[in-house]
Amino acid sequence: MTAHVIADDAEALTVAAALAKEFRAGASARDAERRLPRAEVDKLSASGLLAVTVPAAHGGADVGALTLAEIFRLLASADGSLAQIPQSHFVYVNVVRRQGTEEQRKFFFAEVLAGRRFGNAQSEAGTRHVQDIRTRLTPRPDGSYVLTGVKHYATGALFADWIPVLARAEDDELHVAYVPRDAPGLTVIDDWDGMGQRTTASGTVRLDAVPVLADRVLPHHLTFRGPQLHGAVAQLLHAAIDTGIAGGALTEAAAFVRTKSRPWFESGTETAAEDPLLIQRFGELALRVRASEALLREAARTVDAARTGLTDDSAAEASIAVAAAKAHAADTAVEVAGALFEVAGTRAALDSLNLHRHWRDARTHTLHDPARWKIQHIGRYVLNGTRPPRHGLL
Repeated sequence: MTAHVIADDAEALTVAAALAKEFRAGASARDAERRLPRAEVDKLSASGLLAVTVPAAHGGADVGALTLAEIFRLLASADGSLAQIPQSHFVYVNVVRRQGTEEQRKFFFAEVLAGRRFGNAQSEAGTRHVQDIRTRLTPRPDGSYVLTGVKHYATGALFADWIPVLARAEDDELHVAYVPRDAPGLTVIDDWDGMGQRTTASGTVRLDAVPVLADRVLPHHLTFRGPQLHGAVAQLLHAAIDTGIAGGALTEAAAFVRTKSRPWFESGTETAAEDPLLIQRFGELALRVRASEALLREAARTVDAARTGLTDDSAAEASIAVAAAKAHAADTAVEVAGALFEVAGTRAALDSLNLHRHWRDARTHTLHDPARWKIQHIGRYVLNGTRPPRHGLL
């Protein structure tokens, strides 16, 4: 595979806007038919967007968090499923940047620049909680490893060239093993049947004694031994997806009311778009979306500022700013996507129109991690100066 190499932030945003416009046209049909976006994901790779965080020293554009968040917001405003697929890709590019050796960085950044994709095999079902990882990375006499376990919610794995697998070594510490998609013993199963984000192919990955070369394993546990932005960047992208879903739902609601909704007879107006009560409600929803967009930009700028001088304090500020953006965006996405039916009227509920995809995507995506805990950490930080924990979800 070959891919275009994007030069800078401005080009990255231009490419993202163009792709979002293209992807929007088929989003409803892909969702309704659960038609996996293989061609669209290939276009993402070929465009160079998936390599924009590769460091400049390795030939990448090395865009900032502000640009990356806007890329995801644009994509999610067009297709809430498609935008979710590369989220883990960027997270695990960041792991290479943070914990890779120089040789590992050289190899994997070249792969990414060539258009190759990272998926993920991270979460597990049936364990005590989300951080109870039981997949094992067992050493062999020759220095290589064997992976054994079962992963769920493996978004991006079906479309990936490399699947980063979160596993525990003999010392019980977390590592990430980067496994080729066609490795013997690795099976990706397309069994995702979520009500929303239907086309993310977030299915199951089975690892049956999968061989792993020693130089394809990174010590992920070291990420959390000092100030870090791993969790802040990962959560920033989730916040951008929620913000984009909300904006996309609001745009579609407005278009529907302008062109298809009938005015309520008591309004005395010729069109639904002239109804003062609908105008009021759209104003309220627009305020919610604009607030989420503003919080997203502020969070991204805080992450960028922390990146230039990373300390415990700057990392905490970044995590709290992202937590605020994510909590607000999660509520906004669900509210706006649900209000679409309130403002558009009875016809909007027709299954054939598939307007409910926005709500289904929002409700599904916002279940990734509870906003109530983010608000807890914000409160502790504001009231008592307690820094948020370093666990990768803040």
